[in-house]
Amino acid sequence: MRKLKITELNRLSAEAYKESRKLPLVVVLDDVRSLHNVGSVFRTSDAFRVEAIYLCGITARPPQAEIHKTALGAEDTVEWTYFAHTVEAVETLKREGYILCAVEQAEGSVMLDALRLEKGKKYAVIFGNEVKGVSQAVVDGCDICIEIPQYGTKHSLNVSVSAGIVLWDLFTKLSD
Repeated sequence: MRKLKITELNRLSAEAYKESRKLPLVVVLDDVRSLHNVGSVFRTSDAFRVEAIYLCGITARPPQAEIHKTALGAEDTVEWTYFAHTVEAVETLKREGYILCAVEQAEGSVMLDALRLEKGKKYAVIFGNEVKGVSQAVVDGCDICIEIPQYGTKHSLNVSVSAGIVLWDLFTKLSD
């Protein structure tokens, strides 16, 4: 095996990316504190052609050097919008016909590996604060809670790791 060179990867230009067809999926960050986590979510969202990211509450917004450090320019390719309150973002998405999914451990949550999605529908997936998770007020506005199965002694994952796992899974379920 030989590692491929960057020039062999045939990646889209930023302009071509902006014009490309996107996954019918919006990522919502509910009070995410770490700028590195925000940057990582931008980079993962770019990889799976997520439609947009909604940055809410205390979640930092580009341009920021610490976001860029992990986003590597994805903050310039993935569309994003800021909302002062995550509940406002949830209400906007609901009005626009999105099915709202909080990534949270909750009564009645659906394990990610058991989650079934309908192609042709629009989804929004909400990731929460590194300590408190997705706020209860936001969970209350969601249609479903998705839980990532975990089998060790810890009960949570880093928000950017969770985003990588969930976005990959949703990409495989929603892409043509």
